[in-house]
Order: sequence, then structure tokens, then C-alpha cells
Amino acid sequence: MDRALRERAQAVIPNGMYGHQSVAILPDDYPQFFAKAEGAYLWDVDGNRYIDFMCGYGPNLFGYGHEAINKAYVDQLQRGDAMTGPGPAIVELAEAMTAQVSHADWAMFCKNGTDATTMALMTARNHTRRNTIIRAKGAYHGSAPWCTPNPHGTTPGDHAHQIFCEYNDVESLEAAVREAGADLAGIFASPIKHDTFVDQELPSPEYARRARELCDEHGALLIVDDVRAGLRLARDCSWSLVGVKPDLSTWGKSIANGHAISAMLGSNVCRQAAGTIFVTGSYWFAAAPMAAAVATMGLVRDTDYLERTVALGERLRRGLDEAAQRHGFSLRQTGPAQTPLIMFDDDAGYSKGYLWNNAMLKRGVYFHPWHNMFMCAAMTEADIDNTIDRADDAFAVVKASGPLEPVAKLAWRRRAA
Repeated sequence: MDRALRERAQAVIPNGMYGHQSVAILPDDYPQFFAKAEGAYLWDVDGNRYIDFMCGYGPNLFGYGHEAINKAYVDQLQRGDAMTGPGPAIVELAEAMTAQVSHADWAMFCKNGTDATTMALMTARNHTRRNTIIRAKGAYHGSAPWCTPNPHGTTPGDHAHQIFCEYNDVESLEAAVREAGADLAGIFASPIKHDTFVDQELPSPEYARRARELCDEHGALLIVDDVRAGLRLARDCSWSLVGVKPDLSTWGKSIANGHAISAMLGSNVCRQAAGTIFVTGSYWFAAAPMAAAVATMGLVRDTDYLERTVALGERLRRGLDEAAQRHGFSLRQTGPAQTPLIMFDDDAGYSKGYLWNNAMLKRGVYFHPWHNMFMCAAMTEADIDNTIDRADDAFAVVKASGPLEPVAKLAWRRRAA
């Protein structure tokens, strides 16, 4: 059925699919379409079940179809969702998030991470009456014209007033600030370096503190983009782990366990600026996702989900290292254990990683070869142990394959055993 749907999609959707949902650069056997998701598991339209370590590319924090979160959503949906004005849940959610996030005095809500980061950009420029922002090279902050990594359909003007620095490089950051001069409006910071195709990297306290100091010295705003990592590294803003409070933070993905909502949180320093930009959307004030987010924030506050996902991630990391070593391989597992990225040493062409991930897929484990993954609170130790067992089999496939060509030269049709 997946192949038939792909053929039908080609007729009515450009390229058959778009954005991060395209599987064109994954091994050929990866499914495009899914029929069901429950807890930590995912079923494709052909009936194959996978333990899903992508978690919907991040939204699944407590498990697909979480009963309490979905009940809050459905109860509100039956009363009213996208109405002429918001329901009480908008106030309840703003109260819950500002109580949870130490730098936040207020909250605004939207739909996608790109919405939130664009609001933060506008707020910084409105607050400072300046134009220039600094971003780290390779960092992803959304798909709007100002931040998309793909230049097609954009103009040079869309990318104007931006200066790039190296993540975690204080000297590079300072040089970018000097280049911005009196026009510096803000510094965007990823909570961790989670760029694709490269190892993850935790922020150094020196880099984070210097970003804060430079913003204070120049009257600019520090923006932590927590859309991907928010609530996965900490219950607070992720940079609370390095003792740095931003002026603005952006959130999405997991804040409603997969229901469509994102947020920008801010301090009173920039409250007026946030209140005088014009941003809106027909569905931004929908009440049902806000009710789901209120329920999610309650679980964030009252359960040990974070400690459990860290422990599960560490269990997975240890087990994969041991299994790889048994077959003569060495892995690079970088970043926090609850957002794993798994790469092979000595794999410049990504061929080992692609073959291994495809073999994992055939064994019911949905891993990604070059994007960070996610642990969710619905996973169990048995799930992790089963994953390690299947990884052991997949390492044997890679070992038996002999020399491999770089990924760009491979035809990935049914390559894994």
C-alpha cells in the first residue's frame, strides 16, 4: 500500500511529498505513510510495526495517544476548538508555562516552531529598533524565508541582516557581534548543537554565558530556540542547565504531546515589544490543543518522565556500544542520552550507518541515520533491550556486507538482509 500511495501522491503533491516528511534521502525501504501510532510504537500502512525512536520528529513525549492528554483535548474539542475567540485554556496554559520556565513572565501561542521563532525575530527587532541577528552556522530555526536551509523560492533580501558564527566558539561569536556593531538586535541560540549529519554538541557554559553578556552589553535580546529540545533536557528552559536565562525562548513539538501548538515565552524586558508586533493565525487560538498542552504541562510537573527517559537513553547507549564492539565497530553516540544521535566511526560516506539503519527498520526499529532521535516516556526497559538485541543482528548484517560504496552511489532497494 505504501508504494501505491507514493504513486498516487506523485500525481497530486509536488515530488510526492515535501519538507522533512520526504523520505527521498533515507534508505529506499523506509515507509512514507503510517496508519496507526500507540505508546512508543508506530504501524505503517502495510501493517509493519516499529518501535519509534523518531517520536514524530519530536512531538511524542509521553507516548502516542496518551489517555489523559487526549481526554483533555477531546473534552475541549466537544465544547469548542477554533472559536471566534480563545477559551480559558489560553490563560491556564500561559500560567502553567510561566510557572514552569524560570525566565518567563508571559507567553504567546501559535502553531509551528517556525511561527514561534519568527515571532521571536520580530520581537527582538521591535524591541531594539535594529535589524541584525546572529545565528550559528548549520543551526535550524525553521522553514520561513528568513531561516530556511533551502534557498529555493527565497531572495537575498530574505536573508539580509544575518551574521553567522560557529556554535560553541566564543571568539567567533564575539567577532559576529563586532561585525553587527550598533545594529545588533539579537542572538539566536540552539539549546544544544543538533544539526543534521554531524555529532551533537552540548553548549559550553563559557559560550552560553558570553552570549548572555554580549546581549546585555549591546542592549540586544538573547533567544534560545527550544522548539526541538524543550522539555526533553530539562523541565525549565534547556539553557537553565548552564545557568543562563534568555530574554525569549521558543517552544513546540512536545509541549502538547503532538497536538498542534507552539509558544514564545519571554521576560518582562521585552513584554511591550512582543505586545506591539502583529502576528496571528486562524487556528492559533484553538482551545483543544491548549487543553492538551495544559495536561502535558501537568505531567511534566508531577511525574518522573524526564528521569525515566534519561535512564532509558543511557541504557540504550550502553547496550549499543557493547553490541557494536562485539562486531568490531565503534559508534559515536553524541548529545544527551534522551535525544540520541548514533553514527559510525570511520564512515565518511554514511554507508555503514545507512545499511545498519535499514537493517534495524527490517527488524521493527525505526532509527534515523543522520538526524537526532528521541526517547519517550512510554518506552520500557524491555523495549530498549529488544532494540539492543535487534541492533546486534543489524551489526552482523553490516559486518557481512564487506566494503560499501558511499551513500550517494548506492541503490538502496532491498539492500539490508
